[in-house]
Amino acid sequence: MSPNIPNLVYVVVIGVLFATGVTLLLERSLTRVLMGVILLGNGANLLLLTGGRAGGPPIVGTTAEEDMSDPLPQAMVLTAIVITLGMTAFLLALAYRSWHLNGHDEVQDDVEDRRIMELADRDEGPGTSDTDTADGSPEARVLATGAAEGVR
Repeated sequence: MSPNIPNLVYVVVIGVLFATGVTLLLERSLTRVLMGVILLGNGANLLLLTGGRAGGPPIVGTTAEEDMSDPLPQAMVLTAIVITLGMTAFLLALAYRSWHLNGHDEVQDDVEDRRIMELADRDEGPGTSDTDTADGSPEARVLATGAAEGVR
């Protein structure tokens, strides 16, 4: 019995699907995020299928046990297809609603995100270090910065 070694083409295609999917997930446009989810789902399906062993149907009496295929990866792929379809439908509805309301599907910055970015920019300025606060921990630095600005 030989070990199950995946084809190099499958490995490269899976890597490209995952890399492209992650890159698209990091974009601000919901349409690109949707495409990233779809590519990641397809990459996950191929990855699961390469984990299974090819063989005869897994029915007792028709195929010897050592020659049977593993049905678990196929069941997992069917589940992953349903989950990807649900995520696709949700993101498509979200993108459509955003397009309908705003005329674009770009995700806007949150007010809290902007405040955190401004605090991080101030902390990275010249002359600041982790030991400027009482105990030197990043939590104490954030609390001290928030208290200095009157934020609780």
